[in-house]
Amino acid sequence: MSTRIVLNTVSYHGRGAIENIVPELTNRGFKKAFVTSDADLIKFGVTAKVTALLDAAGFGYAVYSDIKPNPTIENVQNGVAAFKAAGADCIIAIGGGSSMDTAKAIGIIVNNPEFEDVRSLEGVAPTKKHAVFTIAVPTTAGTAAEVTINYVITDVEKKRKFVCVDTNDIPEIAVVDPDMMATMPKSLTAATGMDALTHAIEGYITKGANTISDMFHLEAIRLIAANLRGAVVNDPAGRDGMALGQYIAGMGFSNVGLGIVHFMAHGLSALYDTPHGVACAILLPVGLEYNKPVSYRRYRAIGRAMNVPGIDAMDDESAADATVAAVKQLSADVGIPADLKGILKDEDVAFLSASAFADACCPGNPRDTSEAEIAELYRGLI
Repeated sequence: MSTRIVLNTVSYHGRGAIENIVPELTNRGFKKAFVTSDADLIKFGVTAKVTALLDAAGFGYAVYSDIKPNPTIENVQNGVAAFKAAGADCIIAIGGGSSMDTAKAIGIIVNNPEFEDVRSLEGVAPTKKHAVFTIAVPTTAGTAAEVTINYVITDVEKKRKFVCVDTNDIPEIAVVDPDMMATMPKSLTAATGMDALTHAIEGYITKGANTISDMFHLEAIRLIAANLRGAVVNDPAGRDGMALGQYIAGMGFSNVGLGIVHFMAHGLSALYDTPHGVACAILLPVGLEYNKPVSYRRYRAIGRAMNVPGIDAMDDESAADATVAAVKQLSADVGIPADLKGILKDEDVAFLSASAFADACCPGNPRDTSEAEIAELYRGLI
């Protein structure tokens, strides 16, 4: 059985990495960029760190900011129209998962107009052409959308999120510059960081895990566990470690899939607009407990990467329990709520469970599940 690994053509890492954006575009002959970035990043001057470089070089661009935290079909369709109207020939996606997911969908549809309804991109869509040339510049340390072949769009009409998996959507270039993440507020740093940890842990235990992805995921877990607390208090070393850790997690999970935490979290974001990272952080211990009967032997390596004291001397069950406890402690230390009280409504559980079971992440979970079992897990958090 073969293993497929898809990564960026080029990636830049470290402080000052954004200085490579203009040379990459000009050396490739591009003339005008379509910059996708949300309104808050524009308001607080984060987007300007990149557009100032474009201005200084006299490189043309148009800015598109009609992007919601959970990007919608309408956001994408408006973006496609705006791209065409701008006469752009490349994309620079600046932001968290929302900006980058919107950019991916826009880039795919511009070059594959038969998918302009957006909904037809759900799952593994048979696109024929790669998306518009894209440079992705993350401003959060969490989603790793800059290195993944996935994006998520919200269907407002149907009150659900759908996952799109397409090797044609990966940005050619990722620019991971911790300076672009320095203004993230504490709550967003915590939420996106726990999302990154979820990517690494779920990717490590998913059915599709392999030797290469294991290497990425264990190193990502180590970096995130060591640096998230520091990043939340804006320690520069913590920011640097999280920028790298979340990217490495993306290198892994993009190629092997995710599991129950993500397919349960998607519905919460779609229905209640709950921040994705918060939903994942709350659900991660639940998912670990649920998957423990079939995956507990893999938990020791996770705990070791998280530097759990004495884990090598424990039996398998104790090591698994200690690992789950370490995840809960990290989540608590960075201020994530322990449950969904005040968010989840009992009358929505049946709908959420059905949506979760139909989610593209469901088949990858190491333990096969059912709508009834998912409903029980949701209710345990109310």
